Amino acid sequence: MSGPNSCEITGRWRIVKADIWDREYLDLVEPAYLKIGDDGWAEFAFGVVQASGEIEYSRTIVFFRWQGFDEGDEVSGEASAELQEDGSLEIELSFDNGDDATLTARRA
Repeated sequence: MSGPNSCEITGRWRIVKADIWDREYLDLVEPAYLKIGDDGWAEFAFGVVQASGEIEYSRTIVFFRWQGFDEGDEVSGEASAELQEDGSLEIELSFDNGDDATLTARRA
């Protein structure tokens, strides 16, 4: 793994699509987003979910274990975000003992 300086995907990304939720749900509370910080942390929010986690960096992909809340209930899981050839970001999101989802994001 490398550090944040060599990572091409740090910054804020707007989540625009998900395979198991519609756009209305994604933007229910606020515009859905994923922020990949250069401080070792990622955070995301969509629907009624808000979470954050510590990042492992590579040049075009990051991995993180996350914790947060879904409608007030504690949730956790794992995620990866990988830069695609078209400039979008593909986010693989897994909830512990729950859903797996693929989300698409564009640079904010």
